[in-house]
Amino acid sequence: MNTLAKTILEHTEGLPEGAPFCAKELLHLGSRAAVDQALSRLVKRGQLMRISRGAYVRPVESRFGKRAPSAAQVVEQIAHITGEAIAPHGAAVANKLGLTTQVPVRSVYLTSGRNRKLKLGSQVVELRHAPRWQFAVGNQPSGEVLRAVAWLGPEQAGAALRALKRKLSASELQAIAAARSVLPAWLAKQVSEVVVNG
Repeated sequence: MNTLAKTILEHTEGLPEGAPFCAKELLHLGSRAAVDQALSRLVKRGQLMRISRGAYVRPVESRFGKRAPSAAQVVEQIAHITGEAIAPHGAAVANKLGLTTQVPVRSVYLTSGRNRKLKLGSQVVELRHAPRWQFAVGNQPSGEVLRAVAWLGPEQAGAALRALKRKLSASELQAIAAARSVLPAWLAKQVSEVVVNG
């Protein structure tokens, strides 16, 4: 293994599990062509994984061999690095909260950034741009409720909010009510009727 590839691997050892890095971060080690070539060799050897154009991650090594880091870890690290708001898609949250029995086939996250796909081994993780109001309450339980109810749509929103109202704490209900000013009109109306006045 040449010294550049070895230096790149040493650089990745200090990163948290699932933390992506890009080729541009390594340009202090050599020319762009040399860095790209070293990264390409490391991917072919299975020592790095290419998750998207110019972005890489170190595979997780266990006693069963190498595997891709979990999608949640990679997405969390991307949010930390880029400053984007990233949260699980409403369909996944609705399933988690027991509002639907549908299990999402694909791993989809909402982001305040641009649309893109990440390849983690055989799994494709999709990051979809979403409006700002989807992140109004963040990744708290109250934010998950809003994303799940938004995914269910106007017809099922009231019933879903009534079912979840019993499970949420007073502070979580208050956070949902406080977000009404940024929600779409149909969702703000349902929150007012069920959470505030119900």
